[in-house]
Amino acid sequence: MTPSIAPLRNVAALIGLVERVQTRAFGLPGMATFYGPSGWGKTTAVTVAANEYQAHVVQVKDCWTPTYLAQAILREIGLPPQRGVAAMVDAIGAQLARSDRPLIIDDAQYLLRKRMVELARDIYESSQAPVILVGEEKLPQDLTRWENIHNRQLAWEPALACNLSDAEKLAPIYAAGVDVASDLLAAIVAASGGSIRRVSTNLARAKELAMGRGRRLADLELWGNRVFDTGQPPAVRRVDDFRPVARPEKREDTVVPLTKVAKEPRE
Repeated sequence: MTPSIAPLRNVAALIGLVERVQTRAFGLPGMATFYGPSGWGKTTAVTVAANEYQAHVVQVKDCWTPTYLAQAILREIGLPPQRGVAAMVDAIGAQLARSDRPLIIDDAQYLLRKRMVELARDIYESSQAPVILVGEEKLPQDLTRWENIHNRQLAWEPALACNLSDAEKLAPIYAAGVDVASDLLAAIVAASGGSIRRVSTNLARAKELAMGRGRRLADLELWGNRVFDTGQPPAVRRVDDFRPVARPEKREDTVVPLTKVAKEPRE
């Protein structure tokens, strides 16, 4: 059976972070942040870590409000609806304190836009259960605006760029049934800029090429001069590229009509 989730380094990094917060000494802060660029496999790592520790996971949306965030956590924990944000925070905190199960908040950068991050702090203070924020690369710097949250972080764990070892684990998933040669795999990693998502996309493209040619092996020769998915937008096309090439007009010889010469009357 083809695996659905590869045991990548970021999976191990997030599991180690949750373990560190879960087993912290008494009196140490119980929040932590896992951060990195988009596409580096953070959400996949969240899925594995949640299964490992039976953690509650909420993925924040940009359109959410503090009330909706509290409602979403209530639903995730399995608690009945409560009236008012304060009552919801108290119920969430009490339940997390009883279970001591971690709460992982994915896409946590959206918490900062509408000051929802203070609600996450309130939940932590009410429960003292591990609260892990997972977000984009600038999240640690952006959190400095909230000192009472920034200093409650036990650890800051950066996501790791996809390397050749990770790509070898991704190949059986996204290029199943095809052998990806080492030269093509190395070129994919170099072109993808550390993004697991782009490595996966390029591997899927290599599989399409190989299967379309009826080949078992996908290598650089097969790839040819095709462009890798690098995350860069396509080049802007010029309007001139769409104009039909003007054909030279055929020159026709000008025919000069014969002028009728009026005959002079005879005398």
